[in-house]
Amino acid sequence: MHEKQRDGVENPEQAQARKKRLLKAASVVSLMTGISRLGGLVREMAMAYFFGTSALKSAFDIAFLIPNLFRRLFGEGALSGAFVPVFNQSLVLEGRERANLLAMRVMGLLIVVLSIAVAAGVALTFLLPGFLPLGSKWLIPLPMIRLLLPYAVLICVAAMVAGMLNSVGRFAISAFAPFVLNFIWVIALALICLFVTQDKNMQIRLLCMVILVAGVLQIAIQLPLLRREGFYFKPLLWGAFSDRRVIKIVQLMGPAALTMGVFQINVFFDSFLAYWVGPYGPAALGYAERLTYLPLGLFGTAFMTVLLPAFSKYAAAGEYRRISDDLEDSLVNMTLVILPCSLGLIALALPVISMIYRTKGGAFDADSALLSSRALIAYAPGLLFFCFQKAVTPAFYALQDMKTPLRVSMAGVVLNIVLNLTSIALLPQGWKHAGIALATVVTTTVNVGVLYWLLKARIGGVNHRRVGGVFGTALAAALLMASIAASVHGALQTHLPADKVGQVTAVLASIVAGGAVYALLLAVFCRNELSHVTSIMVKRFRRKNDRG
Repeated sequence: MHEKQRDGVENPEQAQARKKRLLKAASVVSLMTGISRLGGLVREMAMAYFFGTSALKSAFDIAFLIPNLFRRLFGEGALSGAFVPVFNQSLVLEGRERANLLAMRVMGLLIVVLSIAVAAGVALTFLLPGFLPLGSKWLIPLPMIRLLLPYAVLICVAAMVAGMLNSVGRFAISAFAPFVLNFIWVIALALICLFVTQDKNMQIRLLCMVILVAGVLQIAIQLPLLRREGFYFKPLLWGAFSDRRVIKIVQLMGPAALTMGVFQINVFFDSFLAYWVGPYGPAALGYAERLTYLPLGLFGTAFMTVLLPAFSKYAAAGEYRRISDDLEDSLVNMTLVILPCSLGLIALALPVISMIYRTKGGAFDADSALLSSRALIAYAPGLLFFCFQKAVTPAFYALQDMKTPLRVSMAGVVLNIVLNLTSIALLPQGWKHAGIALATVVTTTVNVGVLYWLLKARIGGVNHRRVGGVFGTALAAALLMASIAASVHGALQTHLPADKVGQVTAVLASIVAGGAVYALLLAVFCRNELSHVTSIMVKRFRRKNDRG
C-alpha cells in the first residue's frame, strides 16, 4: 500500500455519485469518439475501393504511421501523461491563469522540438534514395512521408489543446475533432480520384496535402471553447526553461517518452515486417485494425480520456482507494461491452470484412478480403486487453510514475520481436501478417497483467471476485452469442442473394440474433452490473429529451 495514502471519508451516496459522473463523462467521450471512428471506417472503405491492398496503399499506411507515432508519443502518450497531472495540480493550487501560462510554455516548447524533428525527417527522405536500389519498394513511401511529416506538429498541438479541455471536464469537442479529418479525407479522396486525376501516385500525394489542411482545422474547432473556459491560445517560449513546472513535466516525460517510444518501435517494426513479407501486409493489417479500433475507440480510449484527469485529482489529494474503485468499475464496464465485440468479430471476420470493404468495381477483391479477415481474427482476441491497458496505464501516470510502464514496455519489445520472427518463420505465406497481429495481442496481454500486478502493490487491487465473476459470465454468454451469430449467418447465406444487400442482411441479422442472446443472458446472470450501466444511460437520454 502506498505510504502516503489518505483515503477521504466518502459515504455510499457520494461514491455512487462519483461513479456515475465518471461513467457519464466516458459516455460523452464514447459517443463523440464513436462518431469519429465511424468516420474513420468510412475513410478506410473509400481507401479500400480506390487502392485495395496494393503496395501503394501499404506504402501510404507506413507514411501516415510516422506522424501518428508523434501523436501517440507527444500528443496522447508521454506528453499527455506528464502534462495532465501537473496541469491539474496547477489548476487546483494556482488557478487558471497560472495553469494557462504553464500550458502555453509547454506548447511553445513542443512546437519548436517537433518542428526541428520534422525538418530533420524531411531532409532524410531526400538522402535515403541514394542508399536504396533503383525500383525498390522502399522508395514508394518516401514522397508521402515528406508531405505528411508536418502533420505531426498539427496533430500534437490539437491533442494538447484537447488535454486542457479534458482537464476542465470538456470532453465532447476534443473527442469529435478527429471527425474533421475523416470527413475532409473522404470528400477530398472522392473528388481527387473521380474528377482530378487517374494517376494513383498523384492521387495519394494530393490526399497528403489535404490531410495537412485538416490538421489545421482540428486545432481551430477547439479554440472557441478553450477561450470560453478562460484559457488563451498563445504558445510561447519565454520563461519556459525557468518554470519549475515545465521542468517537472520534461522530467516526467523522459521515462514516459521512452515507454511510448518503445511501444511505437513495436508498431513500426510490425509494419516494416508486414511490408517485407508481402506488399499487401500493412494494408491488410490496417483494414483489420480499423475494425478493432471502432470498439476500442468507443470504450477503451473513452475511459482513458476520462480516467487520467480523474486519477490525477485523486492522486493529488492522496485518495488512492478511489483510483482502485474507479479502475474496478472501468474494468467491469469494459468487459461487459468488449467481450461480445471481440468474439463476434472472430465469428464473423470474413463476412464483416467483405460487407464493409468489398464493393463491385473496387480494388478490394476476394484476396484482399481473405488477407484482411485473417488479420482481424488475430487482432480481435486482444480487444479487451487493449482496453484494459488504456485503463491501467493512466493510474501510473496519475501517480507521476513513468518508469514502471517503461520497464514493462521494454520487456514487451523483446517478447514482441521474438513472437514476430517466430510467426514469420513458421507460418505459411498469406498468414505471416496475421502472426504479426497475434504477437501484438500476446505482448499486450502480458504487459497488462504485469502492470496491474505492480499497481496492486502500490495502491491496492480491485475486487477480484467481482471482476472475475463478471468476466466469466460475460465470456460464457459471448461464446454462445458468437456461436449463434455464426450459425445464423451460415443459414442465411445459403438463402440470400450474393449481392451487397444480401451480405448486409445476413451480417446484421446475425449480429441482432447474437446480441439478443447475449443481452438476455446478462439480464439473467449479471443483472446488477447491467442495470447500473443502463440506468445511467437512460437517465442521460431522458435529460436530453427534457432539454429538447
